[in-house]
Amino acid sequence: MAQFLRNGKLLTLMLGHFTVDSYVGVIPVLYPVLIGRFHLSLATVGLVSLAYGGAAAISQPLFGLLADRFGTRFTGLALAWTAITFSVVGFVDSFPLLLALALASGLGSGAFHPLGALDVRGLLPAWRRSFGMSVYVTAGTLGVAAGPLIGILAFHFYGIRGTGLLVIPGVVTGAYLLWRMRGLAANAPAMRQASLLAPVPILALAVVIGVMMSRSWTVNVFQAFTPTWYRQLGYGPEFYGPLATTLVLASAVGTVGCGSLADRYGRRAVILATLILSVPAILLYTMFPGPWAFASAILIGFLAASTAPLMLLMAQQLMATRAGLASGLVMGLGFVTGALGVPINGAIADAIGLQKSLMTHVILVIATIGIAWFLPREEEMERHAMKPELAT
Repeated sequence: MAQFLRNGKLLTLMLGHFTVDSYVGVIPVLYPVLIGRFHLSLATVGLVSLAYGGAAAISQPLFGLLADRFGTRFTGLALAWTAITFSVVGFVDSFPLLLALALASGLGSGAFHPLGALDVRGLLPAWRRSFGMSVYVTAGTLGVAAGPLIGILAFHFYGIRGTGLLVIPGVVTGAYLLWRMRGLAANAPAMRQASLLAPVPILALAVVIGVMMSRSWTVNVFQAFTPTWYRQLGYGPEFYGPLATTLVLASAVGTVGCGSLADRYGRRAVILATLILSVPAILLYTMFPGPWAFASAILIGFLAASTAPLMLLMAQQLMATRAGLASGLVMGLGFVTGALGVPINGAIADAIGLQKSLMTHVILVIATIGIAWFLPREEEMERHAMKPELAT
């Protein structure tokens, strides 16, 4: 860990990731203010998250493709754009215009993620790449967790116009990122000339993306519905608030831990192990609600969210000449599936109840284990990563 914390450029990217993802965490605490200002229903106010998250998810493959072609010099600008557009939200008096700003801000997030992931990949030594990427991803997770606190403070003192204060961290960090990364950003991907037409292992890439989508679905559903489920059970926010936070923080810890294990035992082995262990974790969490759920929540958070950076790296290796596009595909499709999974499980919950709806993820995980069995092994990924180097 110490060697990564001495890497100034990696620390800068981590700060940028923390900052850009903190805006996602602010959105839920913005809901009550928006409902009062625009007289919205719960369904209508949810369009703000859909506009932001949808734009971020769908645009990531496009921005990844642009990064492969033109380099990553605009990573800091993407963060600043997110901050500026988000900060204006509190100053508009039209809900359609607010949605347009949310969409524009989401585009900035959609640009930052594949560009940032490509920058990080270029900074990390191959032998510690899984751990390093996991540390970077954890910074974003902590940003999401910090977002509600940042939003609550801003809105408490300044109301909805507190969004104006949120421009400061994004613009300052974005400017610092532009300056700090100028040497790295000047280098467009060295291998793009080698062959943008190099063959892509479609089956292996589809398996990686499929596992990522499944894991994102599980993580998002459990984080989204835990407060509602425990409220139905008669618990107050003083209980289900910390429980939801436990899920998020456990995923951050798990990300770093699994990254370190993957460098030693291989990414495929770690992903399969976390999937298998997720089955009893989900059963414990859903079958035995109550105070002991904090322990099973730690297991779910640790196991379900921890393998995202591993699959991101796998996709980058399988598409070594188009690593930006690979980053955008894996993260973008993961975001989309996570967003769509919530209403799907909500519909299931309307039919059979929230507890059983959450329990159905055991079936999803078992199906994903079958898919993950076909994940490429380390030696196969190394062969794909070496092909562009041989071409040059």
